[in-house]
Amino acid sequence: MSSAKTGKRPSRGALLATLARAGREHSDATVLFHATEAERLGLNLTAYKALGILQRLGALTAGELARHTGLATASVTNLLDRLEHKGFVRRTSDPRDRRRVLAQPVPEKLAEAERVFASTRASLARLYQGYSDKELAAIADFLRRNAARLRTETEKLSAAS
Repeated sequence: MSSAKTGKRPSRGALLATLARAGREHSDATVLFHATEAERLGLNLTAYKALGILQRLGALTAGELARHTGLATASVTNLLDRLEHKGFVRRTSDPRDRRRVLAQPVPEKLAEAERVFASTRASLARLYQGYSDKELAAIADFLRRNAARLRTETEKLSAAS
């Protein structure tokens, strides 16, 4: 008999198992969606996600981008070379320190990806309508904290390589 029929709340163990399954399903769907979009743009998934970081945070040095991705600086330099070659980023001198080179996204080139995300943003807005403000705050808190946890785990994996 299900907990809905008995009026009992599921145990914490059952909730954690459900959360683990849902988390895996969410992760799979997210990675596959982004891999498909990256492929449409002619990028590998890592370059695509690094481009997203640049789009969100603005111009960064290779070292700064390495810290945000957990990748080695040499790997990020090669990644930026590929993004620059494809026209997604341009390198410029830092106006505050001409010795530093910044990688910045090219807005015109990113417009391609933005068209695809218009549908995604609209469907996400519809999904959000089913949640209270308190629930949305809890979801946002979980996502922020989980992203920080995953960045730490990425750094550990990169350091072990």
